[in-house]
Amino acid sequence: MMKATVYVTIKQSVLDPQGVAVQGALHSMGFQEVESVRIGKYMELTLDTNDRAEAEARLRMMCEKLLANTVVEDYRFELEG
Repeated sequence: MMKATVYVTIKQSVLDPQGVAVQGALHSMGFQEVESVRIGKYMELTLDTNDRAEAEARLRMMCEKLLANTVVEDYRFELEG
């Protein structure tokens, strides 16, 4: 068994309206030091394999096909186990 942590974020070249809204809210609450906010997704998956290469290949497929919209999002993952 392996544990995968997947992080999906909007590409730097793409406007992040949620991030802009959160930044505005933080500023209105007195946190003027916040220069920018980018919103993303965090996922934990448990994989029924002990083959690291297979797990990495399968995770890339999962991210490319479902977990990330690669047109506007970047992804990265970490594996444990």
